[in-house]
Amino acid sequence: MAKQQFQTEVGQLLYLMTHSLYSNKEIFIRELVSNSSDAIDKLKYLTLTDESLKSLEWTPQISISFDKDDKSLTIVDNGIGMDETDLINNIGTIAKSGTKSFVEKLTGDAKKDSNLIGQFGVGFYSVFMVADYVDVITKKAGSEQAYKWSSDGRGEFEIKPVTKESQGTVIYIKLKDDEVEDFASKHRIETIIKKYSNHIAYPIFLNYKEEVENEETKEKTLESKKEQINAATALWTLPKSKVKPEEYNEFYKSISHDSSDPLLHVHTKAEGVNNYTTLFYVPQKAPFDMYRVDYQSGVKLYVKRVFITDDDKELLPTYLRFVRGIIDSEDLPLNVSREILQENRILANIKQSSVKKLLGEFKKLSEDKEKYEKFYKEFGRALKEGAYQDFTNKEAILELLRYKSTKVEGMTSFAEYKDRASTEQKAIYYIVGENEKILRSSPLLESYKKADIEVLILDDKEIDDIITPAFGAYQEWQFKDITSCEAPSTEQSEEEKKEIEEKYKSIVEKIKSNLGDAVKDVKVTNRLSDSPSCVVKDGNDPMASMAHMFRAMGQEMPESAPILEINPEHDIIKKLNGCADDSLIADISWLLLDNAKISEGIEIKDPIGFAKRLNSVMAKVF
Repeated sequence: MAKQQFQTEVGQLLYLMTHSLYSNKEIFIRELVSNSSDAIDKLKYLTLTDESLKSLEWTPQISISFDKDDKSLTIVDNGIGMDETDLINNIGTIAKSGTKSFVEKLTGDAKKDSNLIGQFGVGFYSVFMVADYVDVITKKAGSEQAYKWSSDGRGEFEIKPVTKESQGTVIYIKLKDDEVEDFASKHRIETIIKKYSNHIAYPIFLNYKEEVENEETKEKTLESKKEQINAATALWTLPKSKVKPEEYNEFYKSISHDSSDPLLHVHTKAEGVNNYTTLFYVPQKAPFDMYRVDYQSGVKLYVKRVFITDDDKELLPTYLRFVRGIIDSEDLPLNVSREILQENRILANIKQSSVKKLLGEFKKLSEDKEKYEKFYKEFGRALKEGAYQDFTNKEAILELLRYKSTKVEGMTSFAEYKDRASTEQKAIYYIVGENEKILRSSPLLESYKKADIEVLILDDKEIDDIITPAFGAYQEWQFKDITSCEAPSTEQSEEEKKEIEEKYKSIVEKIKSNLGDAVKDVKVTNRLSDSPSCVVKDGNDPMASMAHMFRAMGQEMPESAPILEINPEHDIIKKLNGCADDSLIADISWLLLDNAKISEGIEIKDPIGFAKRLNSVMAKVF
């Protein structure tokens, strides 16, 4: 069969592998053994549920052998195997969005990219760090035809039909000359397996030859040996007291293909109405595909230690898609289908309990501010989604959220905000935008600073603008966006307010007339102290709430015209109030609007007109 080109992204990845400075090359064995374990998992499930495979006689196992003279290492499993389509999809192209995201982050700088490899883990492709070429000989369970996939990792691969008696996969690795001593070694392979794959649930055998001396003749001969080199016990089934921290860490790396230790793990055994075990991990870094629609689930479902699925996104809510781990139920039927899973009461109970357990662990983690800051930097955005999506656990999730503030350095919680507030205050005030610096200098904050009221700075507009209005309240304190709510009350009486409004009534009408449809209204305000004007949203405008809904659905909607508020205590407004030059009033009306928008990080529609008016006004000054 003719040679085929790798998909572009795979080619980039393989180039990086073969030219990598990555020091931890031994992880390729972990990755291949983990793939073998997954293949056995899948076949084991099918032998229990697929009538055509129930009669298959087999003993699940993985075996490793090496040949120093041949400069080779071979890993064999008797799992589900692959057909030609599987080979192309699994090795020739990148089907997994996370891998593609990884490739998109490559910089071309070998050292930086090597660090990325360590963060991400790249499965099968890691073998090309040590291989001159690789042959994959495989036969899919239930198929007659076997295939051989071959590549030197330099841009092409070849697939051809071959003969193979049983199902499963053989990976033959021709080692680079300088890798033979390191990886064609009994002691080295045994050490790597015990370090990374000791708790793979199937036996891993090492086949090797050992020199044996005959006691009588004293002649030395090579004898073939076969030795199991892993514990082959599903780690999650062991009591927590029997599992060492390093064992938890290595098991995480095995199931997640991450090379870093997890940030935390949560191991739970539940007995009672539902009997199940869960072992969840939180990575140190957010998965590369976390914000892609086609993200991969990181949780595997087992029933009585039998693997069921690893791509069901219903096992945990979507906002916890960064969690990796295992759910093992004693009560679900082995032949449970995907459709049944989505509506299964037992699984729903496990899911609900798991969410509460995880949120509780996150709460405990928040007591360590330094560690929680790292966690929140990676996963805070997902938790915000949870406060929006998960009504049942909304209060618990709100406890976990952190925001910047006008009162304190770093991040703060809603509980801390409440503790700092005066006894009269009954709301949590916030301002939303894209740029923290612009938000902190917004004219809208002036009255809050004057009244000594803390305002939270929400500078992730893309998500904050959609979800925060949906929070409703935290412990009976309403959330209030300062761009649409009334300013803090002042000592000004109603009579004084009416007097000021009457005094500036004429100029307000002229400004409103000049601006036309560009504004919804023009008002005098007491919310400003240093700035001449600001723009606010009409909190009662139904279009404002509709805009939130449309953005939540990923659709654009025309923004409502803002309300322009002017500061009657500012010199510009005082002088404008007595001005008789209509053209000057017109220019300044637009400058007040555009300047207010710029101060709040809002793009002005006519920058050329803004510049012309500014020049005109400056010319009149002289």
